[in-house]
Amino acid sequence: MKKGITSSFLAFGLIASANLSAADDLSSMFSEGKASGQIREFSISRSVKTSNPASADYTRDANAVGGYLKYETAAYEGLSLGAAFYTTNGFGLDSPKTDYTKVDPTLLGPNNESYSILGEAYVQFKYENTTFKGGRQKLDTPLAGSDDARMLPNLFEAYLLINTDVSDTTLIAGHVTRFAQGTFGRAYNGGILAATSGYSAVDTRNQVGEFVNMGAYAIGEKTDGVSVAAAIYAGVPNLKVQIWDYFAHDILNAIYADASYEMKLDNASTYFAGQLIKEDGIGKKYLGDVASIYGAAKVGVKVANFNIYGAYSQTTESGGNALLKSIITPWGGMPAYTQGMVTRHMFLAGTKATKGALTYDWKDFGPKLTTTLYYVDFAMDDNNGYTHGDASEMGFDVIYYPSAIKNLQVRLRGNFTDDFNVAATTGYTTEWDEYRFILNYNF
Repeated sequence: MKKGITSSFLAFGLIASANLSAADDLSSMFSEGKASGQIREFSISRSVKTSNPASADYTRDANAVGGYLKYETAAYEGLSLGAAFYTTNGFGLDSPKTDYTKVDPTLLGPNNESYSILGEAYVQFKYENTTFKGGRQKLDTPLAGSDDARMLPNLFEAYLLINTDVSDTTLIAGHVTRFAQGTFGRAYNGGILAATSGYSAVDTRNQVGEFVNMGAYAIGEKTDGVSVAAAIYAGVPNLKVQIWDYFAHDILNAIYADASYEMKLDNASTYFAGQLIKEDGIGKKYLGDVASIYGAAKVGVKVANFNIYGAYSQTTESGGNALLKSIITPWGGMPAYTQGMVTRHMFLAGTKATKGALTYDWKDFGPKLTTTLYYVDFAMDDNNGYTHGDASEMGFDVIYYPSAIKNLQVRLRGNFTDDFNVAATTGYTTEWDEYRFILNYNF
């Protein structure tokens, strides 16, 4: 995730209640409500190259416009309601749309058709320092998140309690019952790569735009969902610590923890962060005896308008069983320090990943503009379950807010993979160059 991970978690579930005014009666609860939304245009082009002489190189493109419209009531006696409608609509697509060597699958629904969904519909109640939020909603937590990387994000049906009675601490408990995959998951086609990249091991192309049982989505078997508990602490200056536990009934238990510390210097600051994911199978009923660990560290420095960091991660060696030693993340959670813009091999068994990134803020020259360059290398285990060679990715990210149009973000991104996949028997490689152009207008 490109945003500040810890700050987004601290805001988790609380943003709506913090922004809503208090209503005097039921009538003003609705009349004093607030509408908001985003209009998004997204264009993507990927040129795929292969060393296999029997397969032709190709370029696939896609364009879509859509976004969301949201309405939140004011709070009456602590009670408020919210709903949001999401839509994505393709245009200028090649024919046939179902040929994924011509049309990129990550902006639309099944068969590259446009679709719309009532993505949020929740009730929220706040009493003193405790907030309850239940129903369809957008979540951003370490191992269950929106992963808003294309047109529409992942969405959830969840029931959450958030409490801040303990000083400098946020406590969260809840249960997630259903998942609506967003458009990005269609980049995958099931299997171990999908299951370790945030999506379903059985079907990512067709489970889009509808809320389905958490287990049915992830592994094709209905379960009782995912119970979650978390504690987030920020009582020491410049230090933030959090720990999450996800109990995915009949599948696995996942523990996520991270800590970050920033040290202020005279004209600069340096920061350190570490993260850990530990997964263990539950009952061996569906997935088996999962036993995997991922650990990562990051160190960076901020000086003048530069932000530079390096990160390293490692996953448990496969020991001959790649799936059970990988980090399984089927509900959009993707918090890794070492992920690429596209390449997410760091959760495959035995992967050693190294990443470096440089961001520059051009504010001293006038424009509200930031540019980022990055490179990530994946040293792969021989038995990782997906590719039989090392991989790497480099890319850039340019974000610009034009002063002439308030609330408009213009974004240009590019990623360039090297040996994204190496075939087991032949050694043939697959890689690509990809460009994205995105307009986001918030209101």
